[in-house]
Amino acid sequence: MIESHFVTGAIALRLIKLPGIVARVFLSHHRRKPAVLKEHEIQIRVRYVEADPMGYLHHSNYFTYFEMGRTELFRASGGNYREIEESGQFLVVTKLECRFLAPARYDDELTLRTTIARASMAKLEHAYELRRGDTLLTSATSVLACVDSNGRVQRMPDCIIDG
Repeated sequence: MIESHFVTGAIALRLIKLPGIVARVFLSHHRRKPAVLKEHEIQIRVRYVEADPMGYLHHSNYFTYFEMGRTELFRASGGNYREIEESGQFLVVTKLECRFLAPARYDDELTLRTTIARASMAKLEHAYELRRGDTLLTSATSVLACVDSNGRVQRMPDCIIDG
């Protein structure tokens, strides 16, 4: 007997060939968990409200951009922060470091690359690069922990560390 397995989308195909018998295909609903992405990019245009009176992106807004990057990386992997929070777990920032290398200005089109640097049962570390074209404007890192609604440290959800 020769047995082969194929996964296409949400369907698992099992092909079995027996001597003297025509091949048979068995379908089963096999839900394959999408792989957790390690890196993701988003485009951001600096809005007027985010700029200071001189037209530069205010430093506080970079941190909002990093949160957007983390959220979209998780979403692109099939994750959903809302579902994690509804289950009683919350991801909180425990450390955030940023190096400002060059300024961004109002109406600049930027690219934010968010990378999972490390994921463990206790913490999730990200690295960020914010660019205007080929120019690196900012590099940053963050560390997140998982807590319950009382602020007690919890194990990271499986959907985050199983990547």
